[in-house]
Amino acid sequence: MAHGSSSVFNELRLKEELCDAVIRVQNQDFHVHRIILSGCSEYFRSLFTLSHPADQVYQINQVSPYMMRVIVEFAYMGSEEVNQQNVEELYIACDFFKVTGLMDACLRFMGEHLSKENCIDIWQFTETFFCQTLNNDAFHFILQHFTEVCASSDFLNLSVQQLLKLIGTDKLLVRDERTVFEAVLRWIDHSPEERTTYISQILPKVRLALMTPDFFMTNVRNNQMLMCDTECRDTLFTAETLFNDGIVCLPGIYHPLARPRLPASILLAIGGWIEYAPFATNAIEAYDICSDCWVNITNTEEAPRSQQGTVFLNGSVYCVGDHDRFEPLSNVRRFDLTTHTWHQIVPMKTWRWGVSITTLNGLIYAIGGYDGQNRLSTAECYDPESDQWMNITSMHERRSYASCTAFQGQVYICGGFNKENFLSSAECYCPETKVWTQIASMSISRYGLGLVAFEEQIYAVGGSNGDIILNSAEAYNPQTNSWHTLTPMQSPRNNFGFEVLDGRLFAIGGFNGYSYISDVESYDPNTGEWSDVPDMGICRSGLRCCVISGLTNMADYAAPRYSSLDYPDSTSYVSDAYYETLQLCLRL
Repeated sequence: MAHGSSSVFNELRLKEELCDAVIRVQNQDFHVHRIILSGCSEYFRSLFTLSHPADQVYQINQVSPYMMRVIVEFAYMGSEEVNQQNVEELYIACDFFKVTGLMDACLRFMGEHLSKENCIDIWQFTETFFCQTLNNDAFHFILQHFTEVCASSDFLNLSVQQLLKLIGTDKLLVRDERTVFEAVLRWIDHSPEERTTYISQILPKVRLALMTPDFFMTNVRNNQMLMCDTECRDTLFTAETLFNDGIVCLPGIYHPLARPRLPASILLAIGGWIEYAPFATNAIEAYDICSDCWVNITNTEEAPRSQQGTVFLNGSVYCVGDHDRFEPLSNVRRFDLTTHTWHQIVPMKTWRWGVSITTLNGLIYAIGGYDGQNRLSTAECYDPESDQWMNITSMHERRSYASCTAFQGQVYICGGFNKENFLSSAECYCPETKVWTQIASMSISRYGLGLVAFEEQIYAVGGSNGDIILNSAEAYNPQTNSWHTLTPMQSPRNNFGFEVLDGRLFAIGGFNGYSYISDVESYDPNTGEWSDVPDMGICRSGLRCCVISGLTNMADYAAPRYSSLDYPDSTSYVSDAYYETLQLCLRL
């Protein structure tokens, strides 16, 4: 209905002119035009069609006068009076009257206002009314925020089936399995007489062997409620055996009590140069921190790349800049992590190789680089919404193979090479003022370094000073505009990946002065120490990394998690020794 027409019909309704029906709700009358209500509601269309032509007053008992007013105003004006207080009641009324347009508005409102406070309520509500898409969204939201949500009062009102569905999935996001165990105890304590009977069903869903042995022995093994149940005692004995015997599992195969849940974030290592090979690689490896291993997820249809900039934004990975063996390129490729497809997007305004890339406030910044003739001081930013690149103010220095990061609303860039010198200088860009400001220089020149922001500092590690490959590390404090020295890495490395994952800083691959390497190490800011991480499957330099998160299909990029119930039937072609080990891993 055109806006002008709707205004005219609504004015006629308000004046009770040309109305041919009255909807009566609790002694309140709504004078309406049958044709208008029939246009938005199957219920009223059937009511008016099947009723006697002489009927004019229709008594409606299923809703309040307020709800009927909202529905009538939607029918005439398309107005959506949806808010936190009325959305569920309104949806129920619209479902009864089959007002699909307003039902969609209610679902849209609930989806846009999904929060830690209402996610369980919305999950249960949409389960009752078979709203599958929003139900899935609410379920995923609970899994992603379980630590906070399990402390709410709504959590205590879950059915046992709903609780089992939550804690039984690998997608449940928790840093420590004790969170799950304590949530289960709290749920049972809310109604112990009824819920204690379910404990033998619930306990096997808790990954007991992922707890620390101390917590398990002190808080789980000695729990009187569990020890009084025969099936629970058997489950506890199995978990204790896993702690004591340390049953060795084959890659990807876990005992159900020891199977890692999916990580909140996964680190991707993309492209790079392979030693002794004439070209770059298209290899992509994913590091699953919960399984502590790398997984090859290479898309064979994608072209090889190296020295590109790589960032994660809005569910996609962007690879910015590259070269085709002969000259730098301005091309930009976007990998949709949900559909597993690559897309070519609008290229940068300038060819850039060895470019520095970061994201800030939903924009991608591409800074410096090499265009085939000159080291660049120019910079530009990309807006995914408009699909356009825009030039921004140039830096003070020309820089290629520098590194940049976003921190506290500004973009910081450090080091690099300007054709004559390897640089220790650093500067930051403020998008609000569009000005680059020089900051304190690093203690040493760094080319091909790693740079990340974490908590209150910016970390610069490795690289080359033109003479040697470095393992040194330092951190910048913006409050004091000063750098201080950190514990050096175990291995020197240049042109490597450097990212923050789960509160640690990861240095991945690179060139150590003699060869391309696959080794990985991580830095714990709390202890100030570096520790070994499993190697990648490929030795490479010039790779770029990013961390992905918040995906509903995170399992697509994680290590496989098989158990006795879902392990593929491959015994027909595995060795006897492998099969025996498999049975040991899967024994219950």
